[in-house]
Amino acid sequence: MRLAALLCSLAFVPAVTVAQKKAITGPTPDTASKLTSTVLGGLKFRNIGPAVTGGRIGEIVVDPTDRSTWYVAVHSSGVWKTVNAGTTWTPIFDGEGSYSVGYLTLDPQNPLTVWVGSGENNSQRSVGYGDGIYKSTDGGKAWKNMGLKASEHIGTILVDPRKSDVVYAAATGPLWSSGGDRGVFKTTDGGKTWVQVLKPDNEWTGAQSLAMDPRNPDVLYATTHQRARRQWGFINGGPGSAIWRSTDAGV
Repeated sequence: MRLAALLCSLAFVPAVTVAQKKAITGPTPDTASKLTSTVLGGLKFRNIGPAVTGGRIGEIVVDPTDRSTWYVAVHSSGVWKTVNAGTTWTPIFDGEGSYSVGYLTLDPQNPLTVWVGSGENNSQRSVGYGDGIYKSTDGGKAWKNMGLKASEHIGTILVDPRKSDVVYAAATGPLWSSGGDRGVFKTTDGGKTWVQVLKPDNEWTGAQSLAMDPRNPDVLYATTHQRARRQWGFINGGPGSAIWRSTDAGV
């Protein structure tokens, strides 16, 4: 009985194999004629990624004078701009020295002045480093590097709402090495020169965040972060990590 059943099952193997070969040879002429543009026109491409760390969005800034104009800082893809509330996007930072952007802000008095801090302000192994602070005075059409190139990662940029030439930058510093531009820097001439107004007490600590009192822009708060990324691990925090306050505009 078992032998008879086995012979019966083997008898169907060639037929199945032939059927599979016919199935993969492609559509018959009759089927192919049905795959018209009318049928395929309903199929649309959709975004299925990236769903990993490459797709991080850093900042979204809306022009206060035109709510349809937005700027988006992408940690691994520069700066993008839309003038129609997100319907279409244009890359506006592709020609600069860094593809990685940590921070972006607009001048409160003139939204066409855009400040960009290059270098992602996170601490993963996959972050890209930058080459300082950039400034555009025409809404992102042209850019100029304004210094702090050794910072590699810019955490925050603040523009004094009373005077556009006064700008503060929190420089986080290199992730994989010590030294570089670290701490809080201030310019009073629109970025031509910078003065370090908060200097960390060791070469592994940099400034990460800045906040300004909306009632009194001379009152500033800053955070510092001591970190060191290594192939075998990550030192995340130390005695250099703290919160700082200034009541005299960083002086």
